[in-house]
Amino acid sequence: MTTESIIRMEAVNKWYGEFQVLTGIDLSVRQGERIVICGPSGSGKSTLIRCINRLETVQKGRIVVDGIDLTAGGKNVDAVRAEVGMVFQQFNLFPHLTILENCTLAPMRSRGMTKAQAEEVAMKYLTRVRIPEQAKKYPSQLSGGQQQRVAIARALCMTPKIMLFDEPTSALDPEMVKEVLDTMIGLAEDGMTMLCVTHEMGFARSVADRVIFMAEGKIVEQAPPEEFFGNPKDERTRQFLGQILSSHQAH
Repeated sequence: MTTESIIRMEAVNKWYGEFQVLTGIDLSVRQGERIVICGPSGSGKSTLIRCINRLETVQKGRIVVDGIDLTAGGKNVDAVRAEVGMVFQQFNLFPHLTILENCTLAPMRSRGMTKAQAEEVAMKYLTRVRIPEQAKKYPSQLSGGQQQRVAIARALCMTPKIMLFDEPTSALDPEMVKEVLDTMIGLAEDGMTMLCVTHEMGFARSVADRVIFMAEGKIVEQAPPEEFFGNPKDERTRQFLGQILSSHQAH
């Protein structure tokens, strides 16, 4: 991990109409850093990461990704999106395209790869997420866990510098969660810069360099996992962790 910030958010504020969804967000992420963002529903977690590739625009503040000022708009947005991979809660695969075609579409369009080059890259990443044998199938023929791994492979085909995950396991059956988390752990071990919104606290403990807790649109607390879980400072963090632990014990 370097000391250089690959993502900088400075005094970022965002409103939906009258409702302020992000308030005074300051966040700096180093290259190769792995960050898990957690917090109650409606705390602004997903909005925060969606601002990093301009799926959401901010009304105040500045966001710089890999030296490019996103808040300046225009061509900068495309430049940043080419470097930032995103994996959503819903897999967002094209149902009428095969798995291989889903993975080759963007590299051919945005990176100017030939079909053969794009297919070679796609097979490399489908192998990386351990489903190369599914390449010729359609999304509907795969399980949820497999589809989410395809979504990860598809994002990797653009060789992004940063990966954003927005609750990537929340739409999955419990037995499929592990296969997706294992894939993400593999990426983390490769040194990928990652920001992940998730309730999977085991993943946060084992993978994150830093855990960020959000509430009411603000970053309330951030610390390395051992400190975050072992000695949370804010009462809201303690409550949240208590609720998560009790819900896991109930299952």
